[in-house]
Amino acid sequence: MSILFKHLCIAIVAANFCCSGYAKAKDHKQPNIIFLMIDDQRWDNLGCYGRPEFNTPNIDKLSEQGVTFDKAYYAVAICMPSRVTMMTGRYNSNHRVGFVAPDDYTLSRADFAKGYPAILKNAGYRTGFIGKVGFTVTEEATRPSTPKEHYYKKHMGDIFDFFAGSETHDRNGIVMWPEDDPKLQEIYKAGRQNSGRTLRTGEAMLRFIETQPTGKPFCLSVSFYAVKHDQNRDMYAPHFEQFKDYDLSVPGNWVKENDQLPKVVTEHARGVRLHRQRSSTPELYQKLVRRFATQGYSVDQQVGLLVEKLKEKGILDNTIIIYTSDNGRFQGSHGLYDKCLLYEESVKAPLIVFDGRASEAKRGFRVDALISSVDMAPTILSLAGLKAPKSMQGKDFSGILNKTQNMKKWRDAVFMEDLFLAAMFGARTKENVDEINENLIKANKSYRSHGIRTDRYKYFVYYEHTPKIEELYDLDNDPLEQNNLAYSPEHAELLKKLRKQTGEMYREVTKQK
Repeated sequence: MSILFKHLCIAIVAANFCCSGYAKAKDHKQPNIIFLMIDDQRWDNLGCYGRPEFNTPNIDKLSEQGVTFDKAYYAVAICMPSRVTMMTGRYNSNHRVGFVAPDDYTLSRADFAKGYPAILKNAGYRTGFIGKVGFTVTEEATRPSTPKEHYYKKHMGDIFDFFAGSETHDRNGIVMWPEDDPKLQEIYKAGRQNSGRTLRTGEAMLRFIETQPTGKPFCLSVSFYAVKHDQNRDMYAPHFEQFKDYDLSVPGNWVKENDQLPKVVTEHARGVRLHRQRSSTPELYQKLVRRFATQGYSVDQQVGLLVEKLKEKGILDNTIIIYTSDNGRFQGSHGLYDKCLLYEESVKAPLIVFDGRASEAKRGFRVDALISSVDMAPTILSLAGLKAPKSMQGKDFSGILNKTQNMKKWRDAVFMEDLFLAAMFGARTKENVDEINENLIKANKSYRSHGIRTDRYKYFVYYEHTPKIEELYDLDNDPLEQNNLAYSPEHAELLKKLRKQTGEMYREVTKQK
């Protein structure tokens, strides 16, 4: 091979790389990106979403200075698949990472490499992850999705430069690197008494910022363990003082028991049983929500410390902060506890985006554009000046943030699904899980559902039940979803239209791989 031909080949390869979504965009000063995810926080448990008693001043300030979304929704509302959806930009029925068969796969290394952290890493970003991982990456996608070993260093070590994470909590130890950072090791030292889990996560977050090289862009993903769990050990006790004697407001659709739920839900969904145990009386409700409020306040304090650290480092004006949750929580609404089901308290998401680069004219506003959690990854890449790979199914909403998006061309519906069955969760380690699943469906015990949310309406169907059970709500006039219109003659044409649209969106979701 001649030297000239060899250099020509190298130039062609380099040109192709620069045109791909993995290369740095030309003439674009890449921003720092911080993705903050809280665990199980219901969308309205924040001051900026209308309930100031939760006392979240720092998050509220992000809202005041950023963009707040009032119609953001989870493509799936339970932690493992929701986290994978946000990282990969793919729907649950597409990536098939979840708790129960038949969608109980781990995430393959190849698919993890198409998530936003890996793409940003390849584009020159320093990457970090702190907190709850919630899913497992393996060489190939395997079943079941909850192995005893999680291979963090082996399968994530080449993607994250800084890591301090564990599966569901940090009480039993945490995997972390770089191993030669004594301050990071001290934060998670066994028996350390001066902080709770949320404060430890906050300290690790600040440590990442402290060790950030000057002039290099970074992407830090922080997944708080709060507000999930509500035992004393999960709270930072000093923060509980402000809530311990305070009665928080009760949602208008909180009920002791709900006889309007589909029978398959009341008999088989774990949210009904857990509600009886944890939120079915005023006393139980207040005890529970005070503890969630405490943990939310602890997270809010870490957000405040983060902003101050970014100011101290002089990088806030080139940093984007995204705040959301992995799923909602019923807290007694509809006579339910838990999540998953496609009512608002479960599937509606808090979403705030603060962009330190934005001018005053493009800050501090609210929008009601329909956003899906599947949009997170492609939007993060776009904000970094990168193209999303074809595997990502979400939409880039950065144009909404900077007010360049033609809203007439934005989507008119978001797709949502719930593939979780409590009985299948109990059987998840058995060898014949597929047979068990088929038997549950044949016995008419499946409450798997999918549906869509339009600007005004929500439609969903329990599609494995015979006969199918449908629900339709006019959220403009019935935001608490008390009046199911699916069997209303005057809404028959609307029902038919939304039923068809749901089927079309589902086929689109499942055909791409």
